[in-house]
Amino acid sequence: MASRDVQLGTIQTKIPGRLDRLPWSNFHWRVVIGLGAVWILDGLEVTMVGAVASRLTQSGSGIEINSAQIGLAGAVYVAGACLGALFFGQLTDKLGRKRLFMITLIVYLVATVATGFAFAPWYFFLARFFTGAGIGGEYAAINSAIDEMIPGRVRGRVDLIINGSYWLGAVGGNLAAVVLLDKALFPADIGWRIAFGIGAVLGLGVLYVRRGIPESPRWLFIHGYQDQAEEIVGGIEQDINDRTTAELADPGDSLTIRQRRSIPFREIAKVAFKTYPRRSVLSVALFVGQAFMYNGITFNLGLLLTTFYDRSADIVPFFIAGWAVSNFAGPVILGPLFDTVGRKPMISISYLGSAALGVVLAFVMISGTSNIWLFMIVLVATFFLASSGASAAYLTVSEIFPMETRALAIAFFYAIGTAVGGIAGPLLFGALINSKDAGLVSIAFFIGAGVMALGGIAELFFGVKAERASLESIAMPLTAGEADDDGSADSKDRQDD
Repeated sequence: MASRDVQLGTIQTKIPGRLDRLPWSNFHWRVVIGLGAVWILDGLEVTMVGAVASRLTQSGSGIEINSAQIGLAGAVYVAGACLGALFFGQLTDKLGRKRLFMITLIVYLVATVATGFAFAPWYFFLARFFTGAGIGGEYAAINSAIDEMIPGRVRGRVDLIINGSYWLGAVGGNLAAVVLLDKALFPADIGWRIAFGIGAVLGLGVLYVRRGIPESPRWLFIHGYQDQAEEIVGGIEQDINDRTTAELADPGDSLTIRQRRSIPFREIAKVAFKTYPRRSVLSVALFVGQAFMYNGITFNLGLLLTTFYDRSADIVPFFIAGWAVSNFAGPVILGPLFDTVGRKPMISISYLGSAALGVVLAFVMISGTSNIWLFMIVLVATFFLASSGASAAYLTVSEIFPMETRALAIAFFYAIGTAVGGIAGPLLFGALINSKDAGLVSIAFFIGAGVMALGGIAELFFGVKAERASLESIAMPLTAGEADDDGSADSKDRQDD
């Protein structure tokens, strides 16, 4: 369909400026809780598999699966997340944020319940695939919606803390696993099944909260629903005025938008490959780096501790929970610096610093030491930095591409980067751990450090100054300004940095 067939009218709007000027309010807390909770769900899911992995491989678990297959299950989950992100991501840009963040959560709920009924490896893989698909779809819908409704001055720290909340799910999942894996309380073939039910219960609570979160006003006014967008923003402003005597700041200049019901895919593709090629390279590098290291360790840490440090399956969740706390602490402590010091220096420090510590981890493995505390101290330090970098990868892609392509951009670069790093990581770590040779496992750590370093170098060269800036100033909407004869938005001032 030609782009002129889907054009509506041309409007002037101050909605972006009105959203960015808002003081922090109850509305923003609802957005953070209702939408950000997806990361807690993801953390619960991924680390739950790591926590119960040792039990799954034991006799009497109710499913015959080995260490290598646990690594494969991790890869299958990530593959589902990649495909789910691409499928649901393009629907998110087309149909709206709210419709999709409700649908993807339902997909996750059904699939995670199904995981608890696994009786054979193939069924376990299938359930994990669809669980990943739901979570992958959430990434696109949630990150785009959050960034479009959170004021620009605090977007960096809020995004990092929300993405870092993944590790709150990891802590909760691992501590719950301690109880559920206790054979004195639950049979070996029952406890791990209940563990997956925890995610479903939390998901139902999130589903209830999300009912009260509106569609993104930015999506609405671009797609021809200006009146609805005005009503939502006006309601938020009225609620703030009722609760405080402070005067709202001037929203600034108007933005001219040529509204469309849909954006031709050829125009979306041109954004990544012609208008912003440097930003595209940056996005891939950041996602590959964090996905390899994180997925490789997360899916296999339990096996690594039981195999090389002789810790029982009942104790492993305590170690994983401690590691998870450090991962959450990174974005919380360093997050404000992403809005003050800036994106470019902080992302570079996060990636390059964790890469250097990853090399130290590799040498710890080569040494063959049985000192688990040495290993855990270096691991905690590594991921204190890496967690901020990983969260910043999602923040970066969500910020640096135009409004009309935001969800699909998140999905596309998440899928590409994660397909390369997120699938290879669990497979490589799982296979090398299965060899029971610490020297071979160190190879995976060296590779992980290398790809993290590449992400840091890409940020140094291609990073975008986005701190405290409006989304429209970082990447002007495709529909902004005057239009060409064929209806395509004028691309001036939107070329790559």
